[in-house]
Amino acid sequence: MMATISILVVDDEPDVVSLFERRFRREIRRRHFVMHYANCGEAALALLNTGTDPEVMLILSDINMPGISGFDLLKKAKERWPSLPIAMITAYGDPGSYGRAMAAGASDFVTKPIDFSLLREKIRGLVS
Repeated sequence: MMATISILVVDDEPDVVSLFERRFRREIRRRHFVMHYANCGEAALALLNTGTDPEVMLILSDINMPGISGFDLLKKAKERWPSLPIAMITAYGDPGSYGRAMAAGASDFVTKPIDFSLLREKIRGLVS
């Protein structure tokens, strides 16, 4: 049996929750994935501080958000949880954003629109 992967998705777009729930419906139903959501970096850090059940094993974070940006979240999360894999998601797949994310400790970089088949593979690779 496959172990459950606990994922925190951080994005300020309101339709992200329904998009991920729909695209990963099978994995969620089978408890292969447990999804947690935060609509900003501050909420993500608060959730990580209080803890989730099961504990978050991977963060998928948008870069451009109000308040704490995805880059700031990446930096703060890596300081506190250095081994936690964090993949940055952005509509701006430019080399500058990619380089900045990887230099700050990102485990992966995903561009929008998200290829969910590829993301599914990346998730398994990031937590194995």
